[in-house]
Amino acid sequence: MLFGDEHIRRYEETDGEVGHEWQEGVPTLLLTTKGRKTGQERKLALIYQEADGNPVVVASAGGAPKHPAWYLNLVANPEVGVQIKADRFQARARTVEGEERAKLWDKLAAVWPDYNEYTKKVDRHIPVVVLERV
Repeated sequence: MLFGDEHIRRYEETDGEVGHEWQEGVPTLLLTTKGRKTGQERKLALIYQEADGNPVVVASAGGAPKHPAWYLNLVANPEVGVQIKADRFQARARTVEGEERAKLWDKLAAVWPDYNEYTKKVDRHIPVVVLERV
């Protein structure tokens, strides 16, 4: 199983042939944000699902008490880069709430059940983000 920089490198080198399916039935995309303090590009692999043709991700940070840096970056600058397999595109990140969030949460938790466990470990509201193609 790939992690971190190696996961990103192999995903990019192979257009997702290596790395898109992180574990059986668990797809990942590459997300590129702009650092809110440095302005530098930050890239990471995230589990995703699609809804209405747009990828959806969860800012869980593995159940950490604070939002992940990538989420804070996209709140500051919602224009992001996305790669799904060989498909690279620009997107606008939108945090969802209410019924839409609940529906998308269930879809993501069906692929990665640990998301439900993370909610038991943290006091924060874990964001769900739709990456809408622009």
